[in-house]
Amino acid sequence: MKKAALYALLPATALLVPLAAGPLTASAEELPPAPKMTKEEFAKAKKIFFNLCAGCHGVLRKGATGPNLEPSFTRKEGTETLKQFIQYGSPAGMPNWGESGELTPEEVDLMARYVQQPPPPPPEFGMPEITKTYQLIVPVDKRPTKKMNDYDIDNIFSVTLRDIGKVALIDGHSKKIITTIDTGFAVHISRLSSSGRYLYTIGRDGWVNLIDLWMKVPKTVAKVRIGLEARSVESSKMKGWEDKYAIAGAYWPPQYVVMDGLTLKPVRIVSTRGYTYDSGEFHPEPRVASIVASHYHPEFIVNVKETGHVLMIDYSKLPNLRVTDIPAERFLHDGGFDRSGRYFLVAANARNTIVVIDTKEDRLVAKVKTSGIKPHPGRGANIIHPKYGPVWATSHIGSEHISFIGTDPEKHPQYAWKEVQVIEGLGGGSLFIKSHPKSKHLYVDAPLNPDKELSGSVAVFNIADLAKEEPQYKVLPIARWANLGAGQQRVVQGEFNKAGDEIWFSVWNKKDKPSAIVVVDDKTLKLKAVIKDPKIITATGKFNVYNTRRDIY
Repeated sequence: MKKAALYALLPATALLVPLAAGPLTASAEELPPAPKMTKEEFAKAKKIFFNLCAGCHGVLRKGATGPNLEPSFTRKEGTETLKQFIQYGSPAGMPNWGESGELTPEEVDLMARYVQQPPPPPPEFGMPEITKTYQLIVPVDKRPTKKMNDYDIDNIFSVTLRDIGKVALIDGHSKKIITTIDTGFAVHISRLSSSGRYLYTIGRDGWVNLIDLWMKVPKTVAKVRIGLEARSVESSKMKGWEDKYAIAGAYWPPQYVVMDGLTLKPVRIVSTRGYTYDSGEFHPEPRVASIVASHYHPEFIVNVKETGHVLMIDYSKLPNLRVTDIPAERFLHDGGFDRSGRYFLVAANARNTIVVIDTKEDRLVAKVKTSGIKPHPGRGANIIHPKYGPVWATSHIGSEHISFIGTDPEKHPQYAWKEVQVIEGLGGGSLFIKSHPKSKHLYVDAPLNPDKELSGSVAVFNIADLAKEEPQYKVLPIARWANLGAGQQRVVQGEFNKAGDEIWFSVWNKKDKPSAIVVVDDKTLKLKAVIKDPKIITATGKFNVYNTRRDIY
C-alpha cells in the first residue's frame, strides 16, 4: 500500500499535527489555556510519555524524529485533534497507539491533554548519582577462566523483551531459550565485546548490564545507570584495545559516560549540551543517539542528535579524552558501517539526509539527501548491487521509499556517496532493513505502519532484480505465520544467524498477549520455525553475537 492510500486510512484531523521536527524555540503568541489534569492523571501521563513518546519527541518535547510538542504548538491543535492523531497515527511514522490497542480511549484522552501542559523539568544525573547505582556483582578474578557451557556463543541471539525489562538469550541452533536476564526497561540495543565473551545491554531507563556468556548459565556480572533515559552502548574494538573500555550515551541528561570494559566502573562523564552546528543556537537537550567503535583508531564515534555533531572520541589517554568534533547534520539518529568497515553512514532523519564519515581520516565525506521521508536504517544493509556495485541501503519511517547509496570510491567512484537508486517497499513505518553477505535477498519491515496487514508483514527483494527499473518484492506474512490471534502485531527487525542461511523476525505483541520469533529460510523464503514460549513477552530487537560483534549487516 502506498502513501496516498495510507493517508486515506486516517480522519482529516489526524493530519493537522506537523509531521516534521519543529523549530528550536516556541513562539510567544497568546495560546488557549491548558486543559485541566489532576496530579494523578499527570503522573500517569508522564510515565506513558516516557515509555512511548520521549524517544521521538524528546523529554523537553522540542522534537527530533517526531514533531515539536511544546504547548505553543499543541494547544493550537486542541484536545480533539490531538486525540485523533494519537488514536490513528500517521503514515509518517507515528504509531496508531489507540487503534492498535496500546492505549485505551481514556489514555488517548489523557495524553492529548498532557502534551498541552508545560513539560516537567527532569532532574540531572551526574557522576555522584551514577556512582551510587554502580554494582560489581562478580569481580573479574571470580569469573570463569574458560568457557563453562557447551553453547556456540557466536550463534546466540540476545532478544529484547521490551515491556518486562529483560533479554532472552536464545540458542540459534536449538532455538530454545537459554535464560532470561533482568535488565533495564525496554532494552534498546545489545552490543558485544570484541572477544565475543561479554554482552552489553542498555535500557531506555539508562541501566547498562554486563553479561558474561562464558558462565554455565550466562548472567549479569556488573551494572550501572548512566542516565535517566538512554539508547546506546558500545565497547572498544581497535586492535590492542579490545574489551578495555565501554561507552554509553544518554538521552537525558544529554551526556556520555566512558566505563571500564570489564567492570563498568565509570571513568569519565561528558555533557553534550551545546550549540547547533548550523545556526549556532544553544540547545538544552542534544541527545546521544547511535555510538559505534572505530576499527582504525582507539576511538568511539558518538552522534549527537539535535545539534548535529559527530564526535570522534579518542580513549587512548584516559582519563584524558581527545575529541575531534565533526559538524555534520542535525537530528542524527542510527546508522552503520559500509562493508569495508571504514565509512560510517548515519541518518539525520528529520533532515532526510545520510551523513558519511571516514573513520580512518576522521572527516566528513558527504551528506546525501534521500528521496524518502525520515530515513531509519537501523544499521543499514550492505549489498553488491547488480548495476552499482557495493551499496548501503536504508528504508524510511515516513514513506515507502528504499534508498541505495554507493559506497565504493575506489572501484566505482562515479556512484560513491550518491543516491543511485530509489525503490518502493510496503509503505511508511519502516524501522529496519537487512541483508547478509551470503544472502541473495534484501528484507524491509514496516512495524509502525498503521495498517495491521502491512505492520505484520515483510517485503523481500531479490538483489539480482534490483537491476530492473521497478523491481518487485515478495510479501512474507510473518504475523500470520506466528498465529498469535487477533490484534495488531508488529513485525520488527530481521536478524540473520551466524551461518547467514536463516533470518529471524520478532512478532511484537501487547504486554498481556504472547509474542513470538519467526524464523525464515533465507534460500527458499519459507517458514522454518516459530519460537513460542510464555517467557517471550513484547519481543522486539534481536542481536546475533557473531554478526553484531563483526558489524555484519
